[in-house]
Amino acid sequence: MSAQSPLNNRLIAAHTKHLDEMRESFHSLRDPYRVPPKGKIVVEAFDGISSRYQYTWKRDIPVTVFWVGEDATEHKHASSWDPNRKQNYGGFDDPNDRSGYFPAKFKPKLNPFYIALPYNDVARSGGRFKLEAPGLIKWFWRAAKAPGQSVCKGRWLAIHYGHKVCYAQWEDCGPFYTDDHAYVFQNSRPKPNRNGNTGLDVSPAVRDFLGVKSGQRVSWKFVESADVPQGPWSEWVFPQS
Repeated sequence: MSAQSPLNNRLIAAHTKHLDEMRESFHSLRDPYRVPPKGKIVVEAFDGISSRYQYTWKRDIPVTVFWVGEDATEHKHASSWDPNRKQNYGGFDDPNDRSGYFPAKFKPKLNPFYIALPYNDVARSGGRFKLEAPGLIKWFWRAAKAPGQSVCKGRWLAIHYGHKVCYAQWEDCGPFYTDDHAYVFQNSRPKPNRNGNTGLDVSPAVRDFLGVKSGQRVSWKFVESADVPQGPWSEWVFPQS
């Protein structure tokens, strides 16, 4: 076999050096399977509306009305995520003494358009996320800030009844259950309960905007905060990851 030419030797040497440089660069990454820091994810808009997630409507869901400070025996002075809920809200959200969408005696410090769903992503003991939460909650990894800090609290919903759609924030857990993830995040119906299989608690402001009564049925779905339109709830719209 003839000896390789000087040109071939130089080419082989250059190629070997290039491979060595690539290997060195590859192994210098802290995580070689991660997208580099400057990498960007481009999300295309659809007619000016956020298309990050397309949440589906849950239909024909019985509702009840609840309110901040409802009854100490029902634990409404606190919520599942706020032990000082009534104080932070500003007082008793009297459902029978209203001024527009507000309680008559004060303007709330927090959004009067609030709801409760029967799931809590934080376990009672230990204050850690429930094991199923990361796999069920579509926005979990975008919203998780610290262990045990709920990613459900403050989440926006659209609620449809009749010819109206109301927007409200998830601020408490119930009715009756805090573990019904098959209904809240999947396709099951609400767990049976003694109140007509209710699956959604709504505040007096939501009640009044929609004109809905306890026991009647609505449709609801999660929405991104960027998709919440202007309305009486708008003063409390904050950016959400």
